[in-house]
Amino acid sequence: MKKRLAIFIGLTVCLFGLWNPGTALAQEELPFYLKDRGPGIPTSMFGTYILKGELLIYPFFEYYLDQNMEYKPNELGFGLDQDFRGKYRASEGLLFLGYGLTDRVALEIEAAVIHASLTKSPDDPSPMPPKLTESGLGDMQVQIDWMLSRESDHRPAWFSYAELVFPHHKNKVLIGTPDWETKAGTGVTRGFRWGTMTVRAALTYVAGRIDIGEWAVEYFKRLSPRVRLYAGVEGDQDEIALITEVQLYLSSNVRFIINNGFGITSKATDWAPEIGLMISFLKR
Repeated sequence: MKKRLAIFIGLTVCLFGLWNPGTALAQEELPFYLKDRGPGIPTSMFGTYILKGELLIYPFFEYYLDQNMEYKPNELGFGLDQDFRGKYRASEGLLFLGYGLTDRVALEIEAAVIHASLTKSPDDPSPMPPKLTESGLGDMQVQIDWMLSRESDHRPAWFSYAELVFPHHKNKVLIGTPDWETKAGTGVTRGFRWGTMTVRAALTYVAGRIDIGEWAVEYFKRLSPRVRLYAGVEGDQDEIALITEVQLYLSSNVRFIINNGFGITSKATDWAPEIGLMISFLKR
């Protein structure tokens, strides 16, 4: 208890040290359609745009709770080719790095460590143990983002992206990635006086197979110099979730992010909260 209290006090002191109420966020004179997001390149982080020469560092924590995760025992190495629903829990620590290479191209790197468990369905007669638990390295991936065309008074902005996920821990069925995974997508974004809308979609290529991948419809709004809100519906085949996020700017280059994902369809994760601190370093 004393150790947890000390950690909490330390984090609180750090946050108050970063908070500077006397520092106003610099807001250039921008056209109305850029008021929410600015002129940056869209990244894979919700409501996050990156400028040329800007470095983003985002350490964050995510938790997953799913009361009815679908699984097949044979896909986990236990023989039976039949669908069951089990209880899934996972906690994940992640580090995101982003850098604006040019005013149109950005690079992202993301790595994670994860602890996950799956509780077996009472209807499952396979030799799978009652609770399967694994820990170790999570997904490691790189992504390139680029602006295809910038927004104007008369047209929206178009962007595209390509992602590569590295294989690892092939013998760990819950947390491993057995094959190279690639994703390529495109999107369109348009700023209005009431907020910014984005629509994006991607294709995936895994183990020689091309599938329709992740898609999303997103809304982003700058309420004040210190508060931004995000809401979106994101899907991947039959897994669809509602995502909400609040970004609180502690200073001009530090923001505190609180994110929640809520499963809409039965195969999506029931609840996936996220919390983190994003720091920006920009060459002037």
